[in-house]
Amino acid sequence: MRRGEPVLQVRELVKHYPLTRGVLFKRQIGAVKAVDGVSFDLYQGETLGIVGESGCGKSTVARMLVNLERPTSGRILYKGEDITALSGRALKAVRRNIQMVFQDPYTSLNPRMTVGDIIGEPYEIHPEVAPKGDRRRRVQELLDVVGLNPEHINRYPHQFSGGQRQRIGIARGLALRPEIIVADEPVSALDVSVQAQVINLMERLQDAFGLAYLFIAHDLSIVRHISDRVGVMYLGRIAEIGTDAEIYDHPTHPYTQALLSAVPVPDPDAREHRERILLAGDVPSPANPPSGCRFRTRCWKAEERCAQEVPLLVVPEAFRTAPTPARHASACHFAEEKRVVPAEGELT
Repeated sequence: MRRGEPVLQVRELVKHYPLTRGVLFKRQIGAVKAVDGVSFDLYQGETLGIVGESGCGKSTVARMLVNLERPTSGRILYKGEDITALSGRALKAVRRNIQMVFQDPYTSLNPRMTVGDIIGEPYEIHPEVAPKGDRRRRVQELLDVVGLNPEHINRYPHQFSGGQRQRIGIARGLALRPEIIVADEPVSALDVSVQAQVINLMERLQDAFGLAYLFIAHDLSIVRHISDRVGVMYLGRIAEIGTDAEIYDHPTHPYTQALLSAVPVPDPDAREHRERILLAGDVPSPANPPSGCRFRTRCWKAEERCAQEVPLLVVPEAFRTAPTPARHASACHFAEEKRVVPAEGELT
Protein backbone atom coordinates (compact mmCIF):
# COMPACT_ATOMS: atom_id res chain seq x y z
CA MET A 1 0.00 0.00 0.00
CA ARG A 2 1.01 3.68 -0.16
CA ARG A 3 3.92 4.79 1.95
CA GLY A 4 5.11 8.41 1.82
CA GLU A 5 6.11 9.96 -1.48
CA PRO A 6 5.62 8.11 -4.77
CA VAL A 7 8.61 6.12 -5.98
CA LEU A 8 7.59 6.70 -9.62
CA GLN A 9 5.71 9.61 -11.17
CA VAL A 10 4.57 9.65 -14.79
CA ARG A 11 3.56 13.03 -16.16
CA GLU A 12 1.85 13.65 -19.53
CA LEU A 13 3.67 10.76 -21.19
CA VAL A 14 3.37 10.73 -24.98
CA LYS A 15 4.55 8.26 -27.61
CA HIS A 16 3.76 8.92 -31.28
CA TYR A 17 5.02 6.70 -34.11
CA PRO A 18 5.39 8.55 -37.43
CA LEU A 19 3.46 7.36 -40.48
CA THR A 20 5.47 7.82 -43.66
CA ARG A 21 4.86 7.50 -47.38
CA GLY A 22 7.34 6.82 -50.15
CA VAL A 23 10.29 4.49 -50.65
CA LEU A 24 13.28 6.61 -51.63
CA PHE A 25 11.99 9.96 -50.40
CA LYS A 26 9.93 9.33 -47.31
CA ARG A 27 7.67 12.01 -45.94
CA GLN A 28 5.61 11.95 -42.81
CA ILE A 29 1.87 11.95 -43.39
CA GLY A 30 0.70 11.50 -39.82
CA ALA A 31 1.38 9.67 -36.60
CA VAL A 32 0.03 6.75 -34.59
CA LYS A 33 -0.79 8.20 -31.18
CA ALA A 34 -0.08 5.08 -29.14
CA VAL A 35 0.18 6.98 -25.83
CA ASP A 36 -1.16 10.51 -25.66
CA GLY A 37 -0.88 12.17 -22.26
CA VAL A 38 -0.76 9.50 -19.53
CA SER A 39 -0.11 10.48 -15.89
CA PHE A 40 -0.06 8.43 -12.69
CA ASP A 41 1.89 7.80 -9.48
CA LEU A 42 3.27 4.52 -8.15
CA TYR A 43 4.04 4.11 -4.44
CA GLN A 44 6.45 1.81 -2.65
CA GLY A 45 4.94 -1.58 -1.87
CA GLU A 46 1.76 -1.08 -3.89
CA THR A 47 0.46 -2.62 -7.11
CA LEU A 48 -1.03 -0.37 -9.76
CA GLY A 49 -2.92 -2.37 -12.36
CA ILE A 50 -3.33 -0.99 -15.89
CA VAL A 51 -6.13 -2.52 -17.95
CA GLY A 52 -7.63 -1.93 -21.37
CA GLU A 53 -8.28 -3.46 -24.75
CA SER A 54 -5.46 -4.53 -27.05
CA GLY A 55 -3.92 -1.49 -28.71
CA CYS A 56 -4.84 0.96 -25.95
CA GLY A 57 -1.16 1.77 -25.28
CA LYS A 58 -0.61 0.01 -21.95
CA SER A 59 2.36 -2.07 -23.15
CA THR A 60 3.91 1.00 -24.78
CA VAL A 61 3.77 2.74 -21.40
CA ALA A 62 5.54 -0.26 -19.84
CA ARG A 63 8.30 -0.20 -22.43
CA MET A 64 8.91 3.51 -21.91
CA LEU A 65 9.25 3.05 -18.16
CA VAL A 66 12.17 0.65 -18.65
CA ASN A 67 13.66 2.70 -21.49
CA LEU A 68 12.93 0.15 -24.23
CA GLU A 69 11.07 3.01 -25.95
CA ARG A 70 11.93 6.68 -25.78
CA PRO A 71 8.90 8.94 -25.12
CA THR A 72 7.99 11.59 -27.64
CA SER A 73 7.35 13.93 -24.73
CA GLY A 74 6.44 13.88 -21.07
CA ARG A 75 8.37 12.97 -17.94
CA ILE A 76 9.10 9.83 -15.93
CA LEU A 77 10.35 10.71 -12.45
CA TYR A 78 12.04 8.13 -10.26
CA LYS A 79 12.21 9.50 -6.71
CA GLY A 80 11.81 12.99 -8.12
CA GLU A 81 14.50 12.68 -10.83
CA ASP A 82 13.45 12.86 -14.48
CA ILE A 83 14.95 9.71 -15.97
CA THR A 84 13.92 10.62 -19.52
CA ALA A 85 16.71 13.24 -19.45
CA LEU A 86 19.37 10.77 -18.28
CA SER A 87 21.89 8.85 -20.36
CA GLY A 88 25.03 6.79 -19.91
CA ARG A 89 26.02 5.80 -16.40
CA ALA A 90 23.28 7.84 -14.74
CA LEU A 91 20.56 6.05 -16.70
CA LYS A 92 22.23 2.68 -16.13
CA ALA A 93 22.18 3.25 -12.37
CA VAL A 94 18.47 4.08 -12.39
CA ARG A 95 17.56 1.11 -14.59
CA ARG A 96 18.92 -1.18 -11.88
CA ASN A 97 15.90 -0.21 -9.80
CA ILE A 98 13.24 -0.63 -12.51
CA GLN A 99 13.07 -4.10 -14.01
CA MET A 100 10.60 -5.81 -16.33
CA VAL A 101 8.87 -9.18 -16.51
CA PHE A 102 7.75 -9.89 -20.07
CA GLN A 103 4.54 -11.42 -21.36
CA ASP A 104 5.69 -14.56 -23.12
CA PRO A 105 8.15 -16.82 -21.27
CA TYR A 106 8.63 -18.83 -24.46
CA THR A 107 10.20 -15.95 -26.37
CA SER A 108 11.72 -13.77 -23.62
CA LEU A 109 14.30 -16.40 -22.60
CA ASN A 110 17.29 -17.15 -24.84
CA PRO A 111 17.04 -20.87 -25.73
CA ARG A 112 20.84 -21.11 -26.14
CA MET A 113 21.55 -19.97 -22.58
CA THR A 114 21.26 -22.02 -19.41
CA VAL A 115 18.90 -20.86 -16.67
CA GLY A 116 21.91 -19.88 -14.59
CA ASP A 117 23.27 -17.66 -17.38
CA ILE A 118 19.84 -16.09 -18.00
CA ILE A 119 19.23 -15.16 -14.38
CA GLY A 120 22.85 -14.13 -13.86
CA GLU A 121 23.07 -11.98 -16.99
CA PRO A 122 22.15 -8.74 -15.13
CA TYR A 123 25.28 -9.24 -13.02
CA GLU A 124 27.38 -8.95 -16.20
CA ILE A 125 25.82 -5.56 -16.88
CA HIS A 126 26.00 -4.45 -13.24
CA PRO A 127 29.08 -6.25 -11.88
CA GLU A 128 29.11 -4.10 -8.77
CA VAL A 129 25.98 -5.91 -7.51
CA ALA A 130 27.62 -9.34 -7.19
CA PRO A 131 31.28 -10.39 -7.46
CA LYS A 132 31.96 -13.19 -9.94
CA GLY A 133 32.71 -15.75 -7.25
CA ASP A 134 29.32 -15.17 -5.61
CA ARG A 135 27.05 -15.13 -8.65
CA ARG A 136 26.29 -18.84 -8.85
CA ARG A 137 25.16 -18.87 -5.22
CA ARG A 138 22.95 -15.83 -5.79
CA VAL A 139 21.35 -17.39 -8.85
CA GLN A 140 20.60 -20.57 -6.91
CA GLU A 141 19.06 -18.48 -4.12
CA LEU A 142 16.83 -16.76 -6.68
CA LEU A 143 15.75 -20.11 -8.11
CA ASP A 144 14.78 -21.20 -4.63
CA VAL A 145 12.94 -17.92 -3.94
CA VAL A 146 10.71 -18.37 -7.00
CA GLY A 147 9.99 -22.01 -6.20
CA LEU A 148 12.39 -23.79 -8.56
CA ASN A 149 15.04 -26.39 -7.79
CA PRO A 150 18.46 -24.69 -7.42
CA GLU A 151 20.07 -27.86 -8.78
CA HIS A 152 18.48 -27.12 -12.17
CA ILE A 153 20.77 -24.13 -12.71
CA ASN A 154 22.44 -25.75 -15.74
CA ARG A 155 19.23 -26.68 -17.53
CA TYR A 156 17.91 -24.89 -20.62
CA PRO A 157 14.53 -23.11 -20.97
CA HIS A 158 12.98 -25.87 -23.12
CA GLN A 159 13.37 -28.26 -20.18
CA PHE A 160 10.85 -26.26 -18.12
CA SER A 161 7.08 -25.82 -18.33
CA GLY A 162 5.46 -22.49 -19.20
CA GLY A 163 4.81 -21.58 -15.58
CA GLN A 164 8.36 -22.49 -14.61
CA ARG A 165 9.74 -20.35 -17.42
CA GLN A 166 7.78 -17.38 -16.14
CA ARG A 167 9.26 -18.01 -12.69
CA ILE A 168 12.69 -17.86 -14.33
CA GLY A 169 11.74 -14.52 -15.87
CA ILE A 170 10.65 -13.25 -12.45
CA ALA A 171 13.93 -14.46 -10.91
CA ARG A 172 15.86 -12.56 -13.58
CA GLY A 173 13.83 -9.43 -12.77
CA LEU A 174 14.71 -9.80 -9.08
CA ALA A 175 18.44 -10.35 -9.63
CA LEU A 176 19.39 -6.70 -9.09
CA ARG A 177 16.98 -6.27 -6.15
CA PRO A 178 14.95 -3.51 -7.86
CA GLU A 179 12.33 -1.33 -6.20
CA ILE A 180 9.92 -1.47 -9.16
CA ILE A 181 8.82 -4.38 -11.33
CA VAL A 182 6.96 -3.60 -14.55
CA ALA A 183 4.99 -6.74 -15.38
CA ASP A 184 3.59 -6.67 -18.92
CA GLU A 185 0.84 -9.31 -19.20
CA PRO A 186 2.96 -11.73 -17.11
CA VAL A 187 0.35 -14.51 -16.94
CA SER A 188 -1.65 -14.14 -20.16
CA ALA A 189 0.29 -16.91 -21.93
CA LEU A 190 -0.25 -19.39 -19.08
CA ASP A 191 -3.01 -21.85 -18.20
CA VAL A 192 -5.57 -20.63 -15.66
CA SER A 193 -4.33 -22.90 -12.87
CA VAL A 194 -0.74 -21.82 -13.47
CA GLN A 195 -1.79 -18.16 -13.56
CA ALA A 196 -2.97 -18.38 -9.95
CA GLN A 197 0.34 -19.91 -8.86
CA VAL A 198 2.39 -17.15 -10.51
CA ILE A 199 0.14 -14.39 -9.12
CA ASN A 200 0.43 -15.82 -5.61
CA LEU A 201 4.21 -15.98 -6.05
CA MET A 202 4.35 -12.33 -7.10
CA GLU A 203 2.33 -11.31 -4.06
CA ARG A 204 4.66 -13.21 -1.71
CA LEU A 205 7.71 -11.62 -3.35
CA GLN A 206 6.16 -8.17 -3.02
CA ASP A 207 5.71 -8.65 0.71
CA ALA A 208 9.22 -10.09 1.11
CA PHE A 209 11.10 -7.42 -0.87
CA GLY A 210 8.81 -4.37 -0.61
CA LEU A 211 8.37 -4.23 -4.37
CA ALA A 212 6.16 -1.81 -6.27
CA TYR A 213 4.40 -3.41 -9.24
CA LEU A 214 3.02 -1.84 -12.38
CA PHE A 215 0.86 -4.78 -13.44
CA ILE A 216 -0.45 -4.65 -17.00
CA ALA A 217 -3.19 -7.04 -18.09
CA HIS A 218 -6.44 -7.33 -19.99
CA ASP A 219 -8.03 -9.82 -17.56
CA LEU A 220 -10.03 -7.71 -15.11
CA SER A 221 -10.46 -10.49 -12.55
CA ILE A 222 -6.69 -11.03 -12.27
CA VAL A 223 -6.06 -7.30 -11.95
CA ARG A 224 -8.61 -7.02 -9.15
CA HIS A 225 -6.97 -9.88 -7.26
CA ILE A 226 -3.48 -8.39 -7.22
CA SER A 227 -3.95 -4.60 -7.48
CA ASP A 228 -4.30 -1.90 -4.83
CA ARG A 229 -5.24 0.67 -7.46
CA VAL A 230 -6.40 0.31 -11.06
CA GLY A 231 -6.06 2.56 -14.10
CA VAL A 232 -8.28 1.95 -17.14
CA MET A 233 -6.81 2.97 -20.51
CA TYR A 234 -8.63 3.67 -23.74
CA LEU A 235 -6.99 4.70 -26.99
CA GLY A 236 -3.77 6.06 -25.48
CA ARG A 237 -5.23 7.80 -22.43
CA ILE A 238 -6.34 6.91 -18.91
CA ALA A 239 -10.12 6.96 -18.72
CA GLU A 240 -10.45 6.26 -14.99
CA ILE A 241 -8.18 5.55 -12.03
CA GLY A 242 -8.86 4.67 -8.40
CA THR A 243 -8.61 1.97 -5.77
CA ASP A 244 -9.69 -1.51 -6.77
CA ALA A 245 -12.91 -1.14 -4.73
CA GLU A 246 -13.70 2.23 -6.33
CA ILE A 247 -13.16 0.97 -9.87
CA TYR A 248 -14.90 -2.39 -9.54
CA ASP A 249 -17.75 -1.42 -7.22
CA HIS A 250 -18.42 2.19 -8.30
CA PRO A 251 -17.13 2.78 -11.85
CA THR A 252 -17.95 6.25 -13.17
CA HIS A 253 -16.57 6.23 -16.73
CA PRO A 254 -18.85 4.63 -19.34
CA TYR A 255 -15.96 2.63 -20.79
CA THR A 256 -15.10 1.15 -17.40
CA GLN A 257 -18.76 0.30 -16.86
CA ALA A 258 -18.88 -1.49 -20.22
CA LEU A 259 -15.71 -3.46 -19.49
CA LEU A 260 -16.93 -4.60 -16.08
CA SER A 261 -20.33 -5.62 -17.44
CA ALA A 262 -18.53 -8.25 -19.55
CA VAL A 263 -16.64 -9.85 -16.65
CA PRO A 264 -17.95 -13.40 -15.99
CA VAL A 265 -20.00 -13.72 -12.78
CA PRO A 266 -20.07 -17.12 -11.02
CA ASP A 267 -23.37 -16.46 -9.22
CA PRO A 268 -26.27 -17.41 -11.60
CA ASP A 269 -28.74 -15.06 -9.87
CA ALA A 270 -26.37 -12.10 -10.04
CA ARG A 271 -25.57 -12.91 -13.66
CA GLU A 272 -29.26 -12.98 -14.59
CA HIS A 273 -29.99 -9.55 -13.13
CA ARG A 274 -26.80 -7.83 -14.25
CA GLU A 275 -27.02 -5.15 -16.94
CA ARG A 276 -24.88 -6.01 -19.95
CA ILE A 277 -23.49 -3.02 -21.85
CA LEU A 278 -22.81 -3.74 -25.52
CA LEU A 279 -20.76 -1.04 -27.19
CA ALA A 280 -21.43 -0.08 -30.79
CA GLY A 281 -18.73 0.08 -33.42
CA ASP A 282 -15.03 -0.63 -33.20
CA VAL A 283 -12.17 1.13 -31.43
CA PRO A 284 -11.13 4.10 -33.62
CA SER A 285 -7.70 4.16 -35.21
CA PRO A 286 -4.97 5.68 -33.00
CA ALA A 287 -3.71 7.37 -36.17
CA ASN A 288 -6.97 9.32 -36.40
CA PRO A 289 -8.62 9.40 -32.96
CA PRO A 290 -11.92 11.26 -32.43
CA SER A 291 -11.81 14.88 -31.35
CA GLY A 292 -12.57 15.74 -27.75
CA CYS A 293 -13.35 12.59 -25.77
CA ARG A 294 -11.91 9.58 -27.54
CA PHE A 295 -14.67 7.31 -26.28
CA ARG A 296 -17.53 9.49 -27.51
CA THR A 297 -18.12 7.56 -30.75
CA ARG A 298 -19.16 4.51 -28.68
CA CYS A 299 -20.65 6.26 -25.63
CA TRP A 300 -24.38 6.51 -24.82
CA LYS A 301 -23.78 9.70 -22.78
CA ALA A 302 -22.06 11.61 -25.59
CA GLU A 303 -23.18 15.16 -26.38
CA GLU A 304 -21.83 17.98 -28.54
CA ARG A 305 -19.52 19.05 -25.72
CA CYS A 306 -17.78 15.67 -25.87
CA ALA A 307 -16.66 16.33 -29.45
CA GLN A 308 -15.30 19.77 -28.63
CA GLU A 309 -13.66 19.44 -25.21
CA VAL A 310 -11.09 16.90 -24.04
CA PRO A 311 -12.31 15.68 -20.62
CA LEU A 312 -9.73 16.04 -17.87
CA LEU A 313 -8.92 13.21 -15.47
CA VAL A 314 -10.46 14.76 -12.36
CA VAL A 315 -12.22 13.66 -9.19
CA PRO A 316 -16.01 13.87 -9.68
CA GLU A 317 -17.81 16.36 -7.42
CA ALA A 318 -19.61 13.59 -5.54
CA PHE A 319 -16.29 12.16 -4.34
CA ARG A 320 -14.72 15.47 -3.26
CA THR A 321 -16.73 15.55 -0.02
CA ALA A 322 -15.82 11.97 0.94
CA PRO A 323 -14.45 11.49 4.48
CA THR A 324 -11.23 10.02 3.07
CA PRO A 325 -8.98 11.85 0.57
CA ALA A 326 -10.48 11.52 -2.92
CA ARG A 327 -8.39 9.53 -5.38
CA HIS A 328 -11.05 8.22 -7.73
CA ALA A 329 -10.65 10.24 -10.94
CA SER A 330 -12.56 9.91 -14.20
CA ALA A 331 -12.02 11.52 -17.62
CA CYS A 332 -15.70 12.03 -18.44
CA HIS A 333 -17.77 15.21 -18.67
CA PHE A 334 -20.80 13.34 -17.32
CA ALA A 335 -19.21 10.88 -14.92
CA GLU A 336 -21.75 11.62 -12.17
CA GLU A 337 -24.82 11.37 -14.38
CA LYS A 338 -26.67 8.07 -14.66
CA ARG A 339 -28.30 7.66 -18.05
CA VAL A 340 -30.18 4.74 -19.49
CA VAL A 341 -27.96 2.41 -21.47
CA PRO A 342 -29.45 1.93 -24.96
CA ALA A 343 -30.46 -1.49 -26.14
CA GLU A 344 -28.17 -3.32 -28.54
CA GLY A 345 -28.12 -1.63 -31.92
CA GLU A 346 -29.50 1.72 -30.71
CA LEU A 347 -26.10 3.37 -30.25
CA THR A 348 -24.70 4.46 -33.61
